[in-house]
Amino acid sequence: MTIQRATSFVRRFSGYLTLSLLLTATACNETNLLNPAPETAVSGANAFDTPDRILGLVNGIYKAVKGVNFYGGNYYTYSEARGEEFINRTSNTFTAYEAWNQTLNSGSNFVAGFWIAGYAAINNANILIKGLADNPGKVDATLAKQYVAEAKFLRALSYFALVTAYARPYNENKGTSPGLPLRVQAETTSANNDLKRSSVAEVYAQIIKDLDEAEADLPLTYSTALLNTTRAHRNTAIALKTRVYLNTGNWAKVVEEARKIVSTSAPYVASTGVNHRLQNIVEIFTTNYTSTESILSVPMTELDNVTGQSSFPYVFNANSEYNLNPAGIWGDTEWKSTDLRRTFARTASGVQFLTKYSKPSPFLDYMPIIRYSEVLLNYAEAAARTGDLTLATNLLKAVRNRSDASYSFPASALSTETALVGTIWKERRIELLGEGFRTNDIVRNLQTFPAKSSSSNSAPAVTPAQDNYIYPLPNVEIITNKLLLQ
Repeated sequence: MTIQRATSFVRRFSGYLTLSLLLTATACNETNLLNPAPETAVSGANAFDTPDRILGLVNGIYKAVKGVNFYGGNYYTYSEARGEEFINRTSNTFTAYEAWNQTLNSGSNFVAGFWIAGYAAINNANILIKGLADNPGKVDATLAKQYVAEAKFLRALSYFALVTAYARPYNENKGTSPGLPLRVQAETTSANNDLKRSSVAEVYAQIIKDLDEAEADLPLTYSTALLNTTRAHRNTAIALKTRVYLNTGNWAKVVEEARKIVSTSAPYVASTGVNHRLQNIVEIFTTNYTSTESILSVPMTELDNVTGQSSFPYVFNANSEYNLNPAGIWGDTEWKSTDLRRTFARTASGVQFLTKYSKPSPFLDYMPIIRYSEVLLNYAEAAARTGDLTLATNLLKAVRNRSDASYSFPASALSTETALVGTIWKERRIELLGEGFRTNDIVRNLQTFPAKSSSSNSAPAVTPAQDNYIYPLPNVEIITNKLLLQ
């Protein structure tokens, strides 16, 4: 890929080709003369004819992942609203009130929208994989492998988001519960829409298979920091595997994957590929979205961004619809005022609002999907679970002391495996606040969603035994997929 072609990726993030466009026609008969096709369009039959068109289809998968109901916006809003860290102030059903008060149902807009967005990204990936196989030689063989690897990575990311929302947690019964329809074939019609759900374990197996294969063929790095942050490379696949294996309780595999991109001692860095390391926590959310801490982020530009009620920065900050819950992690006394992460807040009407995403309209903050600090915390939890309390403590301290160099953990918080894991969980709540992790961290650990309340609103606790512990399957799929509930 030329540098010019590579650096055009983000600029064309919103201008990708789809297989529904029409072919440019050359008029050779009366019918064509009377019915000319648009000159700027291509058909599915010709979408893989040139390297630029193929790159456009790759961009299209990233664009689908960036959808307003996915990693571009509402995924964060709904994942954070279900937890206990925020208080709803508006009862607005369009900005996750049903998630906050635990009343999402099969007809809820987001329940359908999230499902549709996830499967749209998955099918875009499937179409690219099949199209490259059916059209060999259109791009260099190594580049074709890279594109397939990117598609598999994005398919894995999408399936992980879906299976952790709509299916019972893996750790409940080692993944034997019904999971999701596992769609790995390209579909351009609704002919194959009827498909049974695979088990949770089978969905996780496909995710790991995709990530293993992606790791093998993704590039070590790209030519710019921007591309290293907004496009999947080898370390991106490895980092996501630490998250996936953490969800299944496979601590040894978390350790194995983390060791590939985390040095044996502090300061922790990735020694191959992109040189990931912790950076200034304030800068990575305000002035440097493409630092080596940012493993994968959703970029925003003035020509391609998410605004209004689908924008997490708008809902949680600019429009003041959710304030930080003083009974949540924000009120934890061990999170000291000297911690730089305490600066991500503003006070209005006597309460605090999260300002981790502080750009004004049109809200051009990059939305983080994977950061290096998460990898260190994944590694720390797995190390603690496998008996290496010293390593787990050192990784934990690296994350905390990056933001508060003066802080020392109480001995009681580190002395046993149980205490240390609990301290790591608390650090995740601080470090990853507002980044879409809270719902999954509660569910993967089979914890109860705590009750929460304010003077005007309240939400009940939800235990793992309750049906609304996970998202309901959407009506749109129940009605159109006759095998879904079999």
